[in-house]
Formats: sequence, C-alpha cells, structure tokens
Amino acid sequence: MTAKYVVIIQCDIAQRRCSGFACTNAFYNKDGVFKDYPEATRYISFTCGGCCGKNVASKLEHLSKKLITKNNITKDKVTVHLSSCMVTDNHHYDRCPHLEYIRNIVIKKGYKNIVNGSYISANATKKRADGIYHEYEKSDADCVE
Repeated sequence: MTAKYVVIIQCDIAQRRCSGFACTNAFYNKDGVFKDYPEATRYISFTCGGCCGKNVASKLEHLSKKLITKNNITKDKVTVHLSSCMVTDNHHYDRCPHLEYIRNIVIKKGYKNIVNGSYISANATKKRADGIYHEYEKSDADCVE
C-alpha cells in the first residue's frame, strides 16, 4: 500500500463506550487489515459525528487542509477505514444504517481509497460463524482501493 496516512472513522455511538484501543493497537501491530501498511504510515481516528454521519464532511475537509499544508500529503495518499463498528454486526449493534451515505461523503470529499473494517475480534468472528451476528455479503461497494 502506498498510503502515507490512515484515517479510521469510528461510529460516534460506539465511541461513547469504546476507547478505540483495539483498532489503534491493530494498526500499530500491523494486524489484519493493517498488515500491509509501511511502518512510516501515520494514523488518525475520529468519529462520524453522530447519526446521520453528515459531520464527516467537515472533519475530512479540515483534515485535508492540514495534511496538505503541514505535511504535503494529498488525498490519494490517504486510506480511509470505515471502522468495524460501522460496517459489521457486532456487540454495539448492527452495522450503521447510514453507511452508504457516509461512504458517499468520503468519496465526494475526494478520498478514493476506502476500506471496510478495522479490528475484528476473534469472539466476533466466532459469533458470525455461529450465526449470532449477521454476516454481510462482500460486494464491490464494500471496499474501494
């Protein structure tokens, strides 16, 4: 991956209960979906801003300005992860009902490298396999890289 910056957008409701430790830890340990990022890749996370996720637009706009003026990093060098708490059925609740709306905002703001997911626990994986959590079909709309 050529990303110089990784952005994880976390569900605002889930963030009230979750510190984001597991996603951050997975990023720095290069686990799962983060395994191919170079060591020099930087990381930031923020929430969607709450339902319906419209606040993502202003947060990404602010980030874009800072990345280009402070670090000369363009949007094509940024990968946006829609966190697992947004894109999967999990212990917080089912996946975000505003997921496509948020994804469209990310794309409209010029970010083309979008990945579904961040950290997935072994427990959640087992619950999906056991049919306790809903397993969503992967489609081309799920991941843009």
